[in-house]
Amino acid sequence: MSEARRWSGFFLNVGLAVAGVLVLVLVYAFATRTFSPDTQPVRRANAGGQPADIIQVEVLNGCGASGVAGRATSFLRDHHIDVVGSGNYIDFEQEHSLVIDRVGNREAALRVASVLGIDDAYVRSEPGDGYYLDASVVIGRDYETLRAFEDLP
Repeated sequence: MSEARRWSGFFLNVGLAVAGVLVLVLVYAFATRTFSPDTQPVRRANAGGQPADIIQVEVLNGCGASGVAGRATSFLRDHHIDVVGSGNYIDFEQEHSLVIDRVGNREAALRVASVLGIDDAYVRSEPGDGYYLDASVVIGRDYETLRAFEDLP
């Protein structure tokens, strides 16, 4: 057998081995994605049923007044509430400020409402799979009555 033929056989065998390993990796990846459970990040309530130490919220402007979401964000952060986002609500027609419980942890939503001075009657529950925060705060036209805005002239 010639030297060139021996080397070509060697490279062919190495190529087949690499291709075989690649096929096994792809089959394994397909099987694990198909048959293993989907892992989604889930926030779990603590065993004692107490509000978590860290409450994550978003602050939304529902009245259209300039700067209200930013001022409420600063106030909440000063009171150890983790504000992870802010922006505008779906409209600017909100008469009353409200807190929307997003994960089924009403105690956390009530704590946020208490910090801001929002009446418990304006705390509602709308849990959804797409939320990874505890609550949404919607600042309404009554924002001047909230604790974050008490020192306005």
